[in-house]
Amino acid sequence: MRLQVALDFTKLEDAIRVARVVSPHADILEAGTPLIKNEGMKAVKVLSSFDIPVMADMKAMDTGYLEVEMAAQAGASIVSVMGCAPLETIMSARDACNDHGVELLVDLMGVTDLENIRKALEAKPDYLLVHAGIDQQKAGADVTRPLKEVSRAVMGACRLAVAGGLDEKKVMNLRKVEDLDIVVVGGRITKSENPGEAARKIKEVLMSL
Repeated sequence: MRLQVALDFTKLEDAIRVARVVSPHADILEAGTPLIKNEGMKAVKVLSSFDIPVMADMKAMDTGYLEVEMAAQAGASIVSVMGCAPLETIMSARDACNDHGVELLVDLMGVTDLENIRKALEAKPDYLLVHAGIDQQKAGADVTRPLKEVSRAVMGACRLAVAGGLDEKKVMNLRKVEDLDIVVVGGRITKSENPGEAARKIKEVLMSL
């Protein structure tokens, strides 16, 4: 399993500060949605200079091709589109990924119908992200249960990613999830006193699974 560190800052200097210390342990740096909204594609471009794949969390809901193209041209390796977006948008994003040589991640936040998940697979995404958002986490959402349900529904058709309030203990519970490739950790690393050490510990857990 690979570790993706979510840099959900609003200021680029804060993202750079954390990226410097987590990059030796991270497999992917995420240009978080707040960072992209506040700093634009410059954030993706700067993070790509760390020579680690960058996931641009565009959360596209429309103009799928354009948003993927923008992120790809800024240096992203993976771009997200929302699973609750129209299938036409997801397919458009897939076309852009094909044209620009980047990977497509479909974010399933807010998607609870397994039939809609199967429809998203029509676009042949590289990843499905099972995601409990920050507001959902505050309400007590646990991402591990829906992750296992999606894993059973997908049955090897796509690699999986997971995000949502994960720490070392919760990461241990991911041991037997089939097709899980990317584990996204944000606040547990970025809000710690020593983000580099926090990233190292979580990466160590992932390597033991």
